[in-house]
Amino acid sequence: MEFSELLKPEAVKVLNSASSKKRLMQDISDLSAQVYDLNADVVLDAMLAREALGPTGVGHGIALPHARLNDLDSVLGVFVLLDKPIDFGSVDRQPVDIAFALFAPEDAGVDHLKALALVSRTLRDASVCTKLRANRNAATLYTILTSVEAEQAA
Repeated sequence: MEFSELLKPEAVKVLNSASSKKRLMQDISDLSAQVYDLNADVVLDAMLAREALGPTGVGHGIALPHARLNDLDSVLGVFVLLDKPIDFGSVDRQPVDIAFALFAPEDAGVDHLKALALVSRTLRDASVCTKLRANRNAATLYTILTSVEAEQAA
């Protein structure tokens, strides 16, 4: 699994409007509706239901909200960089400024886990996060994310 399979360039955005965890999830839902033609309300409800099981803020300013959805054929991603970090209830209590949301088919099984592992492994790399945080251009952010896999393969 590769980032280019998970993430369309249009699904990468820099946000300056998110002021809360719920607002960020609404923005991610809206973006997923625009890019992948998903129902924003269904996406939001699924993310909030998953979040109720435990926070998806994994630490170091990173959140990995995810949900399983009906009527998907493959795992899809949305990447958001926030201008201002927000409280996300993360395990290390640090505010979040990087969010990578994943949406998987109900029966995705191992593909969902592979995608989550790829995103998690990549965003655990401090140098990748430093590059992401230093850029405010969506196309550049997409290039950083998709070039990581090429560097790791080399």
